[in-house]
Formats: sequence, structure tokens, C-alpha cells
Amino acid sequence: MLDRSKRYLVVGLGLLGGKYALELTRAGFVVDGINRSEKHLQYALDKGYIRSGKTRDFEDLVSGADHIIFGLYPTTLLEWFETYGHLIKPGCIFTDVSGVKTGLVDRIQDMCPPGVEFIASHPMAGRETSSVEHAAEVNFAPANFIITPTARNTPKAIVWATELAQVLGFEHISTLTVEEHDRMIGYVSQLCHAIAVSLMCANDNTALCEYTGDSFRDLTRIAKINETMWSELFLWNKDNLIAEIDQFDAALAQMRAALAAGDREGLEEMFRLSTRRRAMFDKKTPG
Repeated sequence: MLDRSKRYLVVGLGLLGGKYALELTRAGFVVDGINRSEKHLQYALDKGYIRSGKTRDFEDLVSGADHIIFGLYPTTLLEWFETYGHLIKPGCIFTDVSGVKTGLVDRIQDMCPPGVEFIASHPMAGRETSSVEHAAEVNFAPANFIITPTARNTPKAIVWATELAQVLGFEHISTLTVEEHDRMIGYVSQLCHAIAVSLMCANDNTALCEYTGDSFRDLTRIAKINETMWSELFLWNKDNLIAEIDQFDAALAQMRAALAAGDREGLEEMFRLSTRRRAMFDKKTPG
């Protein structure tokens, strides 16, 4: 398992970065933090998530880290690495939490100093809430942890990322290519958010809370959304997301056509297909 003598640094103490810091500290690792917000940094210090932290003049924390977790948006991560990446010491293996990988992983790997390795990963454990103040509410156990290695990654780095996920408490760890990851995310995550947002924006539903049922509530749970993060993720993965929206549009158009034609059999066949596929999903997904 992971060497507890190694020093960890979390850059970006948001919801996921804060949870990483919390779980690593609980597991006995020495964890430092870097964060833009002094308030949230102080929260992490007060709660004991990190041993020490800084908002500026943090070069010593970067150069002293054996492993780094980047809890930053893709654009911010690139900007940060362009400025401070050269400070990372040889032998350091680091990862991220970004929800998109294409255009990020290769550029970061291009910028890595000699002897430094970036192994990308994605903890699929986001919530409607944000910030380190809600990090303790996140439950990693039922979530998926996706590792996205490239040809530049070593077996050592893949093992480290796997063991990191285990220490953090993930019970479901898998490996995808960068391209496979972004196609998958476009469907199972980003399309779902796009549908939920569209459903809320399609109608002035202010009064619906007085009489809505569980269906509407469940479908729109993720419509309470971090606009800065999700607009960036959508745009970074726009080709995959547009393709998924087009596919969804075709299925919705099929249902509309059946309704317009009074085609009960057509509707029932769609419902049967949906039920079969959901049943298969339930069998493969732990409760």
C-alpha cells in the first residue's frame, strides 16, 4: 500500500480536494494544502484536514511534495502548471480530479519536468454542494474512480493511483483511455445534467413545489448546479456532449412521433426496452 512517509499536497481545497485531504489525513499521511481562498484554507486547518497551508508564497510546499492532488478546474490547472510546474521535484507522481481529460492530460504531461509523472484520474463523487465545508459529506465508497493512463505512464504510477483510490475509500476502480473516459462522461454525467437543467429552464415552475412528486424532484436534483465548473466541463467536452444530445433528441423525437400517431404499441415497446435496460443496469450496480 501507499508509503505513509511520503508528503502529500492538495492544490485546490474544494469539495473533492478537501475530501482527499480529509481521508489522507485520517489514514495517517502528512498532508499540506494550497488554496486561493483564505477562508476555506483556514477551515481545512481548523478541522485538521491539512497540517499546514498557504494561499501564496507556497513554492516550498510544491517543491517538498512527494505526491500532489490537483483539485482544480482544467483551465486553472493548466495555468497553474505553466507557472509553478517546474518546481515539482523529480520522483513526484501526481494526479487530478478533473471531469474531462482530452486536451488536458497530454498538455500537462508535455509540461512535466524530468522525472515527474502525471497519472490522470476522476473521482465520480461530485455533489450539488461545493467547497471544503461540505467535503465531509461526500461518500467515496459507492462512487466510481476512473484512472485514465496514457502510453507515457508507468506501471508504478498506475499502481499508485489505484492504491490512492483504495485508501480514499473507493470500492469501484476502473481504467479507461482518455478518449473512452470523455465519451462515457458525455453520456452518463454531462447529458444527465444537460437534461436536468433544460427541464428546469423549459417552464416557469416556481409554484410546482406545492404539488410536485418524486419523479420531478429526482430528475431535477442535479439541476442545482455550479455554473462556473459545469460550463467549463461542457465546453471542454462539447463534441462528445453534442453527439449525446443529438442521440437523446432522436429518442425523444421517436416518442413524440408515437404520441402524435396515437401509436400505443410504439410507446409500449419503448417502455419495455427502457425497463429491460434499467433492470440490467440495476443488476450491475451495487445497491
